[in-house]
Amino acid sequence: MCRNIRTLHNFEPAATHDEVQAAALQYVRKVSGTTKPSQANAEAFDRAVQEIAHITSHLLDDLVTSAPPKDREVEAAKAKERAQKRYASV
Repeated sequence: MCRNIRTLHNFEPAATHDEVQAAALQYVRKVSGTTKPSQANAEAFDRAVQEIAHITSHLLDDLVTSAPPKDREVEAAKAKERAQKRYASV
């Protein structure tokens, strides 16, 4: 599950609300051990996702770096190349 969480800091353009929300959802899924909570736990699950997304947004706003922003397309191409090497048939 956590492999779906991507680095959100220092990209141009900055991370969107949807990206932050998706990362928070993946985190809560991993910690809770479930992808879909029971009705009894749905409220706590949803509240945790919202709170973690909120805190993550604050974290991303507050982080500083002297490194130049990364390009999403370049990073995606690098990841694709790594995956091709990793899963290439021998």
